[in-house]
Amino acid sequence: MAKNDSRRRSIADAGLAVLAKDGSRGLTHRAVDLAAGVPTGTTSNYFRSRDALVAGLVDRIGERLAPAPEDLERRAAGTPGPALFADYIRDIVRRLSDDRDVTLALFELRLESSRRPEIAAVLGAWQRAGFDGDVAFNTAAGLPGARREIALFHYAIDGLLLDRLTTPIDPETPTDDIIDDLVAGLLG
Repeated sequence: MAKNDSRRRSIADAGLAVLAKDGSRGLTHRAVDLAAGVPTGTTSNYFRSRDALVAGLVDRIGERLAPAPEDLERRAAGTPGPALFADYIRDIVRRLSDDRDVTLALFELRLESSRRPEIAAVLGAWQRAGFDGDVAFNTAAGLPGARREIALFHYAIDGLLLDRLTTPIDPETPTDDIIDDLVAGLLG
């Protein structure tokens, strides 16, 4: 396996762009080579199989969507309560909205995981780790919401982002207003 981490990330980023643009069926080593502007065969040097490519893309999604350490520190130092939790949800939605290709690629992988168990295994492990991290962060920061409430917020955020990144049903309502309503509705 090639060791150039910068090039590996660049190729994975091109793979995410291909996945977002062309869907799962368009994700081939050759298509990623073209999108990355590298010689034919380069992607397969870094990701030997389609499964390895998908696993690399899942890793890269995690890297690109990770919260900034200073944001986590700021929230950890904040006053626990619904307002801080809403701020945390806004940050998640912002990161997912700002990196549109990554979020669309993630949705593509989630859809593909319903048909391919090997993708479900890779994606499921990554999602469970992220969910467990959210639960741990909320608990450590004293934020409201136990495991069930956080799961409900994940479901709501997925629907909100699918709506906002595709054909919104209510494009006039600001996303922040929707988040405030979700927090109020789920936390009471």
